Amino acid sequence: MVDVTVRPMTDADADRVLAIYQAGLDAGNASFEVTAPTWSAFDAARLSAHRFVAVDRPGAVVGWVAVSPISTREVYAGVVEHSVYVDPAAQGRGVARLLLDALITSTEAAGIWTIQSGVFPENGASLALHERAGFRVVGVRERVGRHHGRWRDVVLMERRSPTIT
Repeated sequence: MVDVTVRPMTDADADRVLAIYQAGLDAGNASFEVTAPTWSAFDAARLSAHRFVAVDRPGAVVGWVAVSPISTREVYAGVVEHSVYVDPAAQGRGVARLLLDALITSTEAAGIWTIQSGVFPENGASLALHERAGFRVVGVRERVGRHHGRWRDVVLMERRSPTIT
């Protein structure tokens, strides 16, 4: 992807990040959420050291990745949950993989040993992306939540760092 670079996310990226988030939510297979949060809620829920955006050659943000801690308990300090979203116009160009690679490098450098994600089973592109990036299926949480009036399953995936033991 010579036309896309990855850099740390800044507050100046807020509008594009939230617009891409909303586009993913509108597509129906990204999250149980239906509305992107405010920037202050987004910012408060995600670790600032592990947030990245993909930027195309004209300088537009075309995707983002970020992590949230799964718990405040010290024993889980090395486990995070991530989200990765790509603008629909930029999908299929390897943007999500670039973002995941940057995230993996960043989290491993910080001593984070597990990245997890919940993916709807209907989201085949996300499942394949995660498998290619070294994630494995831990299991399926059946009928774990209602989304647009119907029960949805979630595939729990995780990537364990091979360098942090």
